[in-house]
Amino acid sequence: MIDRERLHRDGYVLLRGAIPAEWLDGLRAAFDAGVKPSDQWPVPRGCDWRHSLLDLDPAIQAVCRLPDVLAAAGTLIGERFFLAQVEGREPLPGGGQQKLHRDLSADRPGDTVNAIAYFDDYGPGNGATRLVPGSHRPDPEAPPFDFQDESAAVQLEGSAGDILVFDADLVHAGTRNPTGARRRSILIGYFAEPRYASHLSTAHLRAVRMDTSGRFDPV
Repeated sequence: MIDRERLHRDGYVLLRGAIPAEWLDGLRAAFDAGVKPSDQWPVPRGCDWRHSLLDLDPAIQAVCRLPDVLAAAGTLIGERFFLAQVEGREPLPGGGQQKLHRDLSADRPGDTVNAIAYFDDYGPGNGATRLVPGSHRPDPEAPPFDFQDESAAVQLEGSAGDILVFDADLVHAGTRNPTGARRRSILIGYFAEPRYASHLSTAHLRAVRMDTSGRFDPV
């Protein structure tokens, strides 16, 4: 059961063990099979990350449609929405460090939700995501967020099979992978239905090949 009030307050939920354990070996294999170098993507990818093109894989699609994930995304979006994209990402040894940032909603606050599904255990040793709880809806009278200030950032830690679902306006970042241990994951995007036309106009730049015509209603 998702705590809706807490989800709206914090801007994220970490769904522990959301992926069935028996799926994980197949998901890792799908990730590895889809890895493509930066120059084989429509728009070059970061050189310190491994990127995987896997949005047509049925097992990957099943993860994107897990009921708890859709429930969390729908709670944050608050209206009819669709699965817009999914790609694999993994920080290379010594790579993956990002500055704190927001991915940003498009037309209204809350119209874009991201999810990261972890296929390997994750933590400080292999570049786990860090985030600032509650930073997605700042007080209008508060000063602008200082993205250089890491004092409120929390670094996540958990097990393969966990899924992080978060508002795109939540301040977050990837972290350097100091040990080189594998940290395969997929980054999933869910958009409110009014974003569909603009999504189609840029889908080719994001290497979206899957059918995105399906719709989901918020619980």
